[in-house]
Amino acid sequence: MSYAQRKDLSGNRTISIIFTAVVVGGLMYAIVTGLAYNVIKKSVQDLKTFNVEEQPPPPEPPPPPPKDMPDVPPPPVTPPPLVTTVAPPPPITTVTAPPPQIPQVVPAPPAPPPPPPPHKTQSASPSRGDVRTAFSNDDYPASAIAAGAQGTAQARLTIGPTGQVVGCDLIRSTGNGALDSATCNILRRRVKFVPAKDSNGNPTTDSYTTPPITWVLPEE
Repeated sequence: MSYAQRKDLSGNRTISIIFTAVVVGGLMYAIVTGLAYNVIKKSVQDLKTFNVEEQPPPPEPPPPPPKDMPDVPPPPVTPPPLVTTVAPPPPITTVTAPPPQIPQVVPAPPAPPPPPPPHKTQSASPSRGDVRTAFSNDDYPASAIAAGAQGTAQARLTIGPTGQVVGCDLIRSTGNGALDSATCNILRRRVKFVPAKDSNGNPTTDSYTTPPITWVLPEE
């Protein structure tokens, strides 16, 4: 055999060995890979179905028995002293009678004011003019002459619907009672008035103020 033939045979053998090694390596890789996959899969399944049970703690050891204690007698008990409680006397209740109820008297409502008089169209006037003409020296009271009294009086008269003087109030006094009384008496008896008239022409009540009436002692 020539050198060239031996060289070709040597090259073919090398290729065959390499090919065989590749095929065997691939098979071994596949086998190893498949086995590893199955092992991992089974491990996962085992992990899924594995139950972990917690072990209970061990029981505590019983306490040691107590040592023998000497018998100690209990301390003597002294009863409390007897205390005599004196009950207080019952309270004295004073019953006060309520004051008598006085019924309240409701005052009657005031009377309504009188209706205003109708409007006057004519005032009362003396029928003889000056009222002082009704007085004379003969009317001088004797007691006033004896006392030497004299003075001036003035009166406010109330004139009725008939013209009669129905009221006399002195608004100025002479200072002598006899002269004041004589003034009103003469005015009531002797003086007549034309009565006042209202807006309907009917006689009505009115008032009148006299001029000053002076009393002078008569000459002897």
